[in-house]
Amino acid sequence: MGPRRAPSLPRGPGLRLPLLLLLLLLQGAGAGAGRPPHLVFVLADDLGWHDVGFHGSRIRTPRLDALAAGGVLLDNYYTQPLCTPSRSQLLSGRYQIHTGLQHQIIWPCQPSCLPLDEKLLPQLLKEAGYTTHMVGKWHLGMYRKECLPTRRGFDTYFGYLLGSEDYYSHERCTFIDALNVTRCALDFRDGEEVATGYKNMYSTSVFTERATALITNHPPEKPLFLYLALQSVHQPLQVPEEYLKPYDFIQDKNRYHYAGMVSLLDEAVGNVTAALKSRGLWNNTVFIFSTGPGRSMAPAKHDSFLPEYSTFNTSIHAAIRHKNWKLLTGYPGCGYWFPPPSQYNGSAIPPSDPPTKTLWLFDIDRDPEERHDVSREHPHVVRQLLSRLQFYHKHSVPVYFPAQDPRCDPKSTGAWGPWM
Repeated sequence: MGPRRAPSLPRGPGLRLPLLLLLLLLQGAGAGAGRPPHLVFVLADDLGWHDVGFHGSRIRTPRLDALAAGGVLLDNYYTQPLCTPSRSQLLSGRYQIHTGLQHQIIWPCQPSCLPLDEKLLPQLLKEAGYTTHMVGKWHLGMYRKECLPTRRGFDTYFGYLLGSEDYYSHERCTFIDALNVTRCALDFRDGEEVATGYKNMYSTSVFTERATALITNHPPEKPLFLYLALQSVHQPLQVPEEYLKPYDFIQDKNRYHYAGMVSLLDEAVGNVTAALKSRGLWNNTVFIFSTGPGRSMAPAKHDSFLPEYSTFNTSIHAAIRHKNWKLLTGYPGCGYWFPPPSQYNGSAIPPSDPPTKTLWLFDIDRDPEERHDVSREHPHVVRQLLSRLQFYHKHSVPVYFPAQDPRCDPKSTGAWGPWM
């Protein structure tokens, strides 16, 4: 018997993530003799759609493949192209146009965080009697202690607060504009305290060990919510050597390292599910595996981007869509194709002058490559979609993207953390 596909849910501005989780809770409650189910949400970072075995990849992911074969596949849902917006939506249940986080990510020295008047998923689950734990990447702001995970509903937290770091040293290097200096400092926390003693320990393994320990020590009669936001497979492309051995056939060095990282990620997921089964929690657990934005463009420690990889087509490409219609407005940023590194010739790249045209309509069913603009042939569709875009603009809040605050400088403490 193959994996089940979830039935389509109605899409609209009022459908929020907590509603989906509530549906899952109600569905799973019967398995535990009336007890609320445990919730374990594992979030990978920058994992590509085609980079798992059950989607046809040559990268080995047997644990994820087994989960897909025996579970429900939600293969037509939406995520955001960047870390902060996707994570803010997950925990708040609100599109970033309603929280001011629609512009970009929260950078280390920005005095910003997911608005404090937003009630987050762990807070709601605590009210429902759950014990709540978070392990891994936060990236929802940390300039004030009130922004930290332990102040936003999590009973415990172990991980890093910023968007990326070295997998072994757990340091993040950032250029601080106002000080004209690049500062490297530790970004690792246990609760609200700086966590030392983990240097040269691979972060995905460390986070998995903490997650399995939380599961092992959890009383079965108490409902558990564990949010495991792994660093894998976000850049930098780093992985222990033993995970590279199955991929000697991959010639591209970036893809080679990336494949090893995916296999280690798969092993981590297997260790978490094994801990749930060993503790006797599995049969009353809603286990969710997902990813934030798609693959990163960042290279390994060397040179080129991933071959034939386009941020626009795989991570950013977005517009308003309804049924088979897709409307693009404004300048999409690139009017031509970038070749893979092996064929790159800088002199052959045409100038990037933006076109005078600022509106395109495509029939995705008939023209999946979006080669033929049909906006003139279907003006009524254009009007309908523009009206819907105007609705979203009208109901969105202004972007909040403050300038860097030089007081963020971690020079005196050696660690990134709250400064206000």
